[in-house]
Amino acid sequence: MIIRDARPEDAQEVAGVHIRAWQSAYRGLLPDEHLDGLRVEERAARYSFGSSDPAAPHTILALEREAICGFATIGPSRDEDAPGLAELYALYVDPGHWGEGTGDRLHSRALERMREHGYGAAILWVLTGNEPAERFYRRRGWARDGASRWEEPYGVRSRVIRYRRSLAHGQGRCTSSSFSPSGS
Repeated sequence: MIIRDARPEDAQEVAGVHIRAWQSAYRGLLPDEHLDGLRVEERAARYSFGSSDPAAPHTILALEREAICGFATIGPSRDEDAPGLAELYALYVDPGHWGEGTGDRLHSRALERMREHGYGAAILWVLTGNEPAERFYRRRGWARDGASRWEEPYGVRSRVIRYRRSLAHGQGRCTSSSFSPSGS
């Protein structure tokens, strides 16, 4: 497996992975008509891969036999109550590659990148009811921090819950009292 940065020409293939992952993982959590109506062209048009702006999202790809099988997108926290933290915006693996360690590799590289950018802690949001994702993140040191909200990702209203973790090596879970922008 190769892990590399996304390039603009990867947008269509990443969009395909994104849609297939949503259609499998969110079936029963989001309306079927919405999931069935997702289009690669529409999703690909939303990506901006290859930016050198440190405040822009950064996407990392996992490739198997030259085909993209998963991706993770990171950047600075978008939450007003979590300034100075990193955020894992997305981590999706093509359903045909679930259980092969692709998510682990992407997750590890995403955390490494966040550390390289000087972050001491990070957040992520999980769709309410997505138990497999919650288990995945809890096993990797993430913990709910008590925040939740309603979102409208791609036009569908849904409830999400926030997780946090330290980015210090050898540490996973953090309590809300142990979080600071520098991770100390």
